[in-house]
Amino acid sequence: MDIKQEIKQDLSDLFSDQNLAVLATHHSGQPYASLVAFAATPDLKHLLFVTGTATRKFSNLQSDPRAAMIIDNRENQAMDIARAMAATATGTTEIVPEEHAGDLKKLYLARHPHLEEFLESPSTSLMQLRVKCYYVVRKFQQVTELHMDS
Repeated sequence: MDIKQEIKQDLSDLFSDQNLAVLATHHSGQPYASLVAFAATPDLKHLLFVTGTATRKFSNLQSDPRAAMIIDNRENQAMDIARAMAATATGTTEIVPEEHAGDLKKLYLARHPHLEEFLESPSTSLMQLRVKCYYVVRKFQQVTELHMDS
């Protein structure tokens, strides 16, 4: 298995084990972070999340769609320094287009069935982060970049 396939497998494993991520946005240079329930598409090119349209994160993303999302497997133990893995995904966000919403809603609800009412609310939007690059950190200092356009 080449390094790109190894990283993709590690990301798939991480994403299947974790339900929450931290979404980073900004407004006028001020960073803002939000905890979101997420799901990844099988090709890892999109990370899905739902947000209320009256939230600061939604407003921030409407002003500037660039965002980052971090997913990690830390357990708040000393051994995390050597064992934890973190993946930061960078890219741009958008409201999921209606023509793709059906399948992506199913994918999201397969991970978060308890959020169906929230997802279907008229005051929320299903969003996707179109991942440009993953920065994967393992063993504290081992950093690998995975560019999704290649």
